[in-house]
Amino acid sequence: MRIAVVALGKIGLPLAVQYAEKGHEVIGVDINPTTVEAVNAGTEPFPGEAHLADKLRALSPATGTGALRATTDYAEAVPGADAVVLVVPLFVDDATWEPDFTWMDAATASLAEHLTAGTLVSYETTLPVGTTRNRWKPMIERISGLAEGTGFHLVFSPERVLTGRVFADLRRYPKLVGGLNEAGTRAGIAFYEQVLDFDPRPDLPRPNGVWDMGTAEAAEMAKLAETTYRDVNIGLANQFAVYADKAGFDIEKVIEACNSQPYSHIHRPGIAVGGHCIPVYPRLYLSTDPEASVVRTARSFNATMPDYVVGRAEQVMGDLAGLRVAVLGASYRGGVKETAFSGVFPTVAALRAKGAEVLVQDPMYSDPEIIAFGWTPYHLGEAVDVVIVQADHAEYAGLTPADLPGVRLLLDGRRATDPALWAGTPRLTIGGGE
Repeated sequence: MRIAVVALGKIGLPLAVQYAEKGHEVIGVDINPTTVEAVNAGTEPFPGEAHLADKLRALSPATGTGALRATTDYAEAVPGADAVVLVVPLFVDDATWEPDFTWMDAATASLAEHLTAGTLVSYETTLPVGTTRNRWKPMIERISGLAEGTGFHLVFSPERVLTGRVFADLRRYPKLVGGLNEAGTRAGIAFYEQVLDFDPRPDLPRPNGVWDMGTAEAAEMAKLAETTYRDVNIGLANQFAVYADKAGFDIEKVIEACNSQPYSHIHRPGIAVGGHCIPVYPRLYLSTDPEASVVRTARSFNATMPDYVVGRAEQVMGDLAGLRVAVLGASYRGGVKETAFSGVFPTVAALRAKGAEVLVQDPMYSDPEIIAFGWTPYHLGEAVDVVIVQADHAEYAGLTPADLPGVRLLLDGRRATDPALWAGTPRLTIGGGE
């Protein structure tokens, strides 16, 4: 097949590589010429994705077979394609919680201008329920002059992978596909069966592979539901943890006990819920179901956790004004160089509002990168009064007070440090009951 992949980001580029590895001709489209140049040169444009560098080198026109190439021009990629897969970012307005379709609208209009008959169009970006049918279908039909169902097929098939392990996740998780009619769904299933491989999963109720969701709406809801479940579950864990701090017991022991039987799956509390997915997708769901009070309450409560942690530091230390406070971890989670909705932003803001001198350290970011965010870099070994662990990087597991001279309080928002190494120095966790 000839396949166009629109947006060569941290999900789109691995997808393009996967398709090319399966023997198809793949053209990636991206508005960033630097990304396009890197792909064509066989150089990964971002670090951290397992196996991507080697695979890209083997497939690019400069260093490999040429099965995968990139362009900034939709007119070069879309006409004559058997399938077009879109993984363009969808943003959410922080104030209104409404989706911002600006980038996706632009990409959809560009592909529709060059769409030719017989093409399958698949959206993998997480969407509010009804978007594929009610927004993309009429837009593509109007601009292309083709009718969905006869001139082209349109499906929704959500990406279900985590950055850093995309290729492994593509094999591990069922691929969900839903169209606007039976013919479209069948076309989507046939496409993904040709571009993906799956690991055996005896734990699943049916064989691992491409799963027919029946409709685009069901596929859209599946992605929203699985992610919203995690946010709500974390919200519950965070409320339990806040109560544990008041009542004086360790919530970690409670959660371990509860999860020892098969009907409890309580998640872990933490200083923040970050990343492109969990903080965002509940709001996409709420955009079409505003009465979902449980979802709204959990999302709102999770957003308060950085302030809660700073408040606990203030309870112990008193006025934070003038104190040197180091925030460890700019990334939203350990081992990933990504700050999307990271808890570092509200944590730094809350500390600055208290008058603290705030410094930020992250083993994955250089000093110039830290400074570019508007922060002052912190280096282990420098004097500091308070330390807040925001990301669970593996490097923090062995931290001791000697690494943080003068530290009078460690507030570990991820339980990433070893309590045995902190005997004699105050160390608090969320829900530790201290």
